[in-house]
Amino acid sequence: MSSHIRALSIVVQCFNFFLSPQLQLFILAFTFQTLSLYIQFKSPCFSGVYSVDNEEPAGATLEFVVPRDLADGFVNNKKECYKFRFQRVFDQAVKQEDIFENIAKPVADSVLAGYNGTIFAYGQTGSGKTFTITGGAERYSDRGIIPRTLSYLYERFSQDNSMVYTTHISYLEIYNETGYDLLDSRHEASRLEDLPKVLIMEDPDQNIHLRNLSLQQSANEEEALNLLFLGDTNRMIAETPMNQASTRSHCVFTVHLCRREPGSATLRRSKLHLVDLAGSDRVSKTGLNGQLLTEAKYINLSLHYLEQVIIALSEKKRSHIPYRNSMLTSVLRDSLGGNCMTTMIATMAADKRNLDESISTCRFAQRVALIKNEAVLNEELDPALLIERLKREIQSLKEELAMSTGEQRDDQLTVEEIQKLEDLVKAFLDDPDPDMTLLLGPDMRKIQYCFSMLKVIYYVLILSLCTVLWRNVDMSSSLEFARQQNSKPLCCLV
Repeated sequence: MSSHIRALSIVVQCFNFFLSPQLQLFILAFTFQTLSLYIQFKSPCFSGVYSVDNEEPAGATLEFVVPRDLADGFVNNKKECYKFRFQRVFDQAVKQEDIFENIAKPVADSVLAGYNGTIFAYGQTGSGKTFTITGGAERYSDRGIIPRTLSYLYERFSQDNSMVYTTHISYLEIYNETGYDLLDSRHEASRLEDLPKVLIMEDPDQNIHLRNLSLQQSANEEEALNLLFLGDTNRMIAETPMNQASTRSHCVFTVHLCRREPGSATLRRSKLHLVDLAGSDRVSKTGLNGQLLTEAKYINLSLHYLEQVIIALSEKKRSHIPYRNSMLTSVLRDSLGGNCMTTMIATMAADKRNLDESISTCRFAQRVALIKNEAVLNEELDPALLIERLKREIQSLKEELAMSTGEQRDDQLTVEEIQKLEDLVKAFLDDPDPDMTLLLGPDMRKIQYCFSMLKVIYYVLILSLCTVLWRNVDMSSSLEFARQQNSKPLCCLV
């Protein structure tokens, strides 16, 4: 995998579990370079609305046909045909396991390798975003991308004994353009307005930090899933005309991963954002009012700002990208045009009632496909180990300076210094590496003390060897053998 990867792939999933079983739904997938589409049909009910040509050598074409309505008048220049090119199409019969294998698993593998990854679902209300990202509760096979990804990650951890992995999890909810921590222990017992708000902080390098968002360490899959269930319990859910259990907020489930080799000071830090966006609503069609109308306004506004960022990123000459217009785009700043391998899942239904929303979803996905991300390995030095290394280097330089100027210490070694020297000698003798060195610096007191320790260890070894031989041979033979061995180097005795 090269150090610079243009890593943006789009997956458009059309899923149906809230809508009528007669509606034909798709999963459309395409990459940023070659847009191609594969699709399977089961229901011919709306064959006049769309068509798919799978015979083209460069890929497939999804075509929507919108007949002109006489109610709009005789002079009607409305476009009747919309064509979109994709790589792959799945229908509503696709299994959650297939979605994970084709979409989420490659991103999870890149996160394990040290790259940042993002998977986010986009589409209208009731089209199946939450089902795809989180899954259903009725059957084990209905598990979504998040629980399957957690299972996969911890399975890989257990198989790789050459690395030490540390995992932390955060769960952010963006409700009415305000961030909340879904893993806050006070979430269930308090009103939403009384909870501390997650604030966006930006450092001089333009890196985003989220204040008041907790990071919960999870040592195994069970702990990680419990955090997921806790967050899902605290989400804002309401009934709308389009969905009986509509999520009224954007949610970002993030796995923060740190891996290192034992004894190494080099760390690889990566993070995986799994994002379930709230569904867009056409207020004129759904008839929302009151609190639901307010929520719909905030949702549509944040999705509008997301689209503005996508449009700006797709235009090469744009010098300013409006990330700061909304909290959602600020949080997803790295995922959109930054250091991240990003996959988008767009859900839609290809029935006549939702035809305009389906076409809008395809247009949005095509714009996202124009974005180019550059994912790089996130390697860094462990600050604690780096500080310890610099302290040793400073001490070594001080001792070297003292030797060169003739300023040797004449005081006695302290108890701490003696204990440290004994530990160094023990580590030196225990290490099987022939290139291992005993780094003492220019301090003659330390050098003399360590030589004295090695001499004592040498004679103890000779005495132990003589004791063993005493039990197996007569006295004169053992003494003669000991004299012979005493004239050999220590390495010949080991």
